[in-house]
Amino acid sequence: MAADPATTRFLHDPQSLKEQMSSGPFKRPGELAVVVLLWACGAISLVTTVLIVTTLFGETIDFFREVSPADFFLETRWQALIPGTESFGIWELVAGTANVVLWSMAIAVPLGLAAAIYLSEYAHPRTRSILKPILEVLASIPTVVYAFFALTVVTEQVLRPLLGDGNVPIFNSLSASIMMAMMILPTIASVSEDAMANVPRELREAAYGLGATRLEVAIKVVFPAALSGIIAAILLAIARVIGETMIVAIAAGSTPNLTLMPLATIQTMTGYMLQVGLGDAARGTINYSSLFAVASTLFLFTFALNVIATWVVNRFREAYE
Repeated sequence: MAADPATTRFLHDPQSLKEQMSSGPFKRPGELAVVVLLWACGAISLVTTVLIVTTLFGETIDFFREVSPADFFLETRWQALIPGTESFGIWELVAGTANVVLWSMAIAVPLGLAAAIYLSEYAHPRTRSILKPILEVLASIPTVVYAFFALTVVTEQVLRPLLGDGNVPIFNSLSASIMMAMMILPTIASVSEDAMANVPRELREAAYGLGATRLEVAIKVVFPAALSGIIAAILLAIARVIGETMIVAIAAGSTPNLTLMPLATIQTMTGYMLQVGLGDAARGTINYSSLFAVASTLFLFTFALNVIATWVVNRFREAYE
């Protein structure tokens, strides 16, 4: 086999090659400009993040100058926009967010994992190449479309005929959860399928050699081997549900409610932020600063979720040589 020219040149004259490599880090025109541009992009991202966090927590501190942290974290009633009856117990908004997370994940996780197993273990490559892009189209639909579909179709034409008009309010958590499940279904299915596809073929062949069926291979071999990627997909979907605004604001209502019942009218943290952001609270008022207190709480929840996700993925990661 012929030796590489650079290797031959190094063997015959190592000093000259060393001088060339150490003469300067940017040998081609434009390399310095590209590096400077990349550093600038990174610096802008960092500065923007710092400014956002500074503004967020600065306004939150102003809020806690007027509202006791004990009232914010220990009270269970949220009533911020009616003068004379203000109450700032965050847990009704937290419960509303947990409500839609619970029911949307209860719908999306089984469907998403079933779709991932089918695409990874059962579908013909040509079928997979058609179905997976079609599934991922669901993620590109504007959320306001999901919201109006939940309000006008899911509630009016599905839930009320099935459960009775008197049992299903026009604004309810279940219709919003169903549409959010459809929204995050591509995330769970696609990311999980990618994780399963990366499991070495040798593990499957070994299981088949021991007499396992295709379903047993999928459930007992491929699924555990891809567990870190599957957990990452689920946590990514949860983060998207927590941050969703339009679906819950339009379909779930704007009534804070300390409940996990799927047919209740609720308000989430993002739903309240949208309500205040539409102009119902003047700048400098307690209602306006409450927007940032809720946003800070949401930020801390999301940050904690990302930390947990990183730990879980590292904990269950499987490395194959």
